[in-house]
Amino acid sequence: MPLPSFHDPSLLIRARTHRSYVNEHAEVTEDNERLEFLGDAVLDFVAGAFLYHRFPEMREGGLTRLRASLVNTEQLARFAIEIELGGLLRLGKGEAESGGRKRQTLLADAFEAVLGAYYLDSGLDAVRAFVEPLFAEAGDNILLSERDVDAKSMFQEWAQAELGQTPRYSTLSVSGPDHSREYTIAVLVGGEAFGTGSGPSKQAATQAAARSALEKVGLA
Repeated sequence: MPLPSFHDPSLLIRARTHRSYVNEHAEVTEDNERLEFLGDAVLDFVAGAFLYHRFPEMREGGLTRLRASLVNTEQLARFAIEIELGGLLRLGKGEAESGGRKRQTLLADAFEAVLGAYYLDSGLDAVRAFVEPLFAEAGDNILLSERDVDAKSMFQEWAQAELGQTPRYSTLSVSGPDHSREYTIAVLVGGEAFGTGSGPSKQAATQAAARSALEKVGLA
């Protein structure tokens, strides 16, 4: 995915300019840190609006957590790599030789600076059109990863934040021979059942019940 086109190329040049470059070139007076500040604010808003519309059933806690994952340093560095930003950065000699073009924090900051510059150049709608395709794939991958890793923890986080209570898991049934057990477990919060799940072990059934509960509350 290429960088967007700018009406004012000087904005993009500034967004690509690290302070280490300014320190080594007296003729250059501006680095990208002010644009990074602006881009950070634009990014939070655009990401929040994107998630709000893409996941209409998701509650505030889930949206907040997903936005945090979508705009953290590691993810922003991935976006920067996807648009091949590292090779375009103007870095000081020492910064470049020490691997600055691959450093996550530097890449993330530069990505924010590009968004800040693009906002000044072309406006919010243009920024949205540029970043939403990046958000779409990354957001889906983050959700899939979270669900696969630990649905139980996700649901507990939601229940404590939204209801002020910790989920309780109750075994409804155990069937099958010893070598092929089937457990069915329900997850309850405050006496209300939020989901049930089955699996070959209590752990698997618990995770299945938690995933069912996440679907009920709009987090899956």
